[in-house]
Amino acid sequence: MATNVPGSRLSFALKLVTKSFRPAIGSQGKPVLVDPAELGITFIGHASFLLQLGGLNFIIDPVFAYWLILIHRLRKPGVRIKDLPPIDAVLLTHAHMDHLNLPSLRKIIRQTRKLTGRPPVAVVPNRVDDLVLPLGFSEVRSLDWWQSTEIGGVEITMTPAQHWGTRVLHDTHRRFGGYVLRHGPHSVYHAGDTGYFSGFSEIRRRLVPQTALLPIGAYAPDSFLHVHMNPEDAVRAFLELRAQHLIPMHYGTFSLSQEPMEEPLQRLMSAAKKAGVSSAVDPLGEGESRVFSHEQAISHPA
Repeated sequence: MATNVPGSRLSFALKLVTKSFRPAIGSQGKPVLVDPAELGITFIGHASFLLQLGGLNFIIDPVFAYWLILIHRLRKPGVRIKDLPPIDAVLLTHAHMDHLNLPSLRKIIRQTRKLTGRPPVAVVPNRVDDLVLPLGFSEVRSLDWWQSTEIGGVEITMTPAQHWGTRVLHDTHRRFGGYVLRHGPHSVYHAGDTGYFSGFSEIRRRLVPQTALLPIGAYAPDSFLHVHMNPEDAVRAFLELRAQHLIPMHYGTFSLSQEPMEEPLQRLMSAAKKAGVSSAVDPLGEGESRVFSHEQAISHPA
């Protein structure tokens, strides 16, 4: 979501404001904490995840806000910021406000500094650093597609995507993408915001992610499909990634498009069944965690 919604999206965004307001629903809890040899994935909501990997804590696209300008959150974040473990690094996929939320970032920095005395590192796409530099991260690292950085032995690589990165009207220079995190036998891919494109096979070839966090919402009307995947696109991308697990995201939290809120997951399960990969799809509720052991990763090579 950007403040300069392109073309006809502006009029549609304004229509969203007229939808009936209702308080956010859902429960909140504490994430399952894992052993350093394990991979832990906790779904916070929308595109926000806590990843525990290599003994470190990463949070991707953390949005805990209940309002994005005029759009209200429909489901509560599954984890409260005060219940997060100390965050070693914050990864941001692009500058849209439903992925880069400044109040949430400030609170995470304060909470981690309170717990450890040191703020986390930020990893951002190129030309997004100016948005987060004033917030007080210990370091801000900028990446472009296929560039990598390492934090505590965890390799982080920015991957291509088909989207756009503006935050306000004239900042079309900003970059965007996804991330693959790898440590030992574990590898997890967060696609960020993206339409379906031809790059998933190359991500597979270069980085071999075992678990794919893929967006499945904000696809209606059809003009949105250039920059967002529908559930069938997500299954197609998953098959090209040849990953072991598909965890859906980017649905059910904010009403950003015209499809019914419950439709994306229903369509995903139908498409996965048709493709013969139903057992690989693992929809997480807000606050729910999945833990992958070292042995599981070894026994199921990507």
